[in-house]
Amino acid sequence: MIQHRTVLKVADNSGARKIVVIHIFGGSKRKFGSVGDVLNCVVKEAVPEAGVKKSEIVKVVLVRTKKEKKRKDGSYIRFSDNAGVLIDNPKDKNPRGTRIFGPIAREVKDRGFAKIASMASEVL
Repeated sequence: MIQHRTVLKVADNSGARKIVVIHIFGGSKRKFGSVGDVLNCVVKEAVPEAGVKKSEIVKVVLVRTKKEKKRKDGSYIRFSDNAGVLIDNPKDKNPRGTRIFGPIAREVKDRGFAKIASMASEVL
């Protein structure tokens, strides 16, 4: 469960390091986001000379959360950190980086982000 002002790690090589959530897409009253949701975020830390600058507003798909998520088969999935991947826009669903670090949840692939899932080292 991710909410406003949550600090996320960036799981790709786009140049951003830490981002803060400012909006969760899916309705004006939506308070929480989980794995596979698209978020609007602000870059708080970035690598110098990168494609992403500090204080830039970016679209992010959530790939890992500390809060466990129940699956239809009765199992739960949970990760050790909250992380997201920067995307171009929610319609194209293409990542801005060329590599994805760490595992991602299967729900990301189910939501239509197949390119992110194929670039990841492990899909759980």
